[in-house]
Amino acid sequence: MNQAIALKPDGIVLGSVDAREQASLVHQAVAHGIKVVGWHSLPKPGPALQDGFVTNLATDPLDVAKASVMYVIAQSNGKAGVVIFTDSTYEIATAKSNAMADLVKKCAGCQLLKIEDTPLSDTATRIPQLTSTMLQRYGAKWTWALTINDLPFDFMSPALQQAGYKGTGPLLGVSAGNGSESAFQRIRNGEYQAATVAEPVSLHGWQAVDELNRAFAGTPVSGYTAPVHLVTATDIAYDGGKMNRYDPDNHYRDVYRRIWGVK
Repeated sequence: MNQAIALKPDGIVLGSVDAREQASLVHQAVAHGIKVVGWHSLPKPGPALQDGFVTNLATDPLDVAKASVMYVIAQSNGKAGVVIFTDSTYEIATAKSNAMADLVKKCAGCQLLKIEDTPLSDTATRIPQLTSTMLQRYGAKWTWALTINDLPFDFMSPALQQAGYKGTGPLLGVSAGNGSESAFQRIRNGEYQAATVAEPVSLHGWQAVDELNRAFAGTPVSGYTAPVHLVTATDIAYDGGKMNRYDPDNHYRDVYRRIWGVK
């Protein structure tokens, strides 16, 4: 952030940089007349001038949490045993995991076994051991893993395979956000992950440019929030799924080009 501010740019886009953690530097950037747009920097999308942001881009974390949990409840016939993995370093992650926990608790036949707070930065070393520990502690009671993004499943899947679990269950995962290439492959192949609420990353990139353009022109933000999109084995072939990523088929590139007056 210090290096970015020193460049004296007109705008800065923060990708998954937590607003709370970098608050003083964000406000320093604003004091220098720099327009700041966040991507997953705050617990909800939209303008946040009090935090120094023109706007924050994300799908609504509460809607993401609801889509994830409702899928799990439906697939388990209301009898899911759930462990939630989160990272309290990020406000948006906490908002998601808290919402997921509340919804699981409202399901009379479901069990919230544990909320595991573990840093995403240490996923590769912590998740395999945590998976083994949870399997020993909860056994057959643990049937669904809910995470704030797809990364934990990169390292949970091998641990489940080593423990003798099949890719199709009885323990499956759902990610409340992300939509990584490896997640798409797991969902397509039926390997330990049943669904992900995929983020339209490319669309958000175009929107970030548009929001900065509006800020430079002194006009209001667009107010657009991308709707939630749950990717499962039944719909993975659509909306960019063949490329192992979610890219909405809503012609957003053409729309932005028209707004900008370019071909």
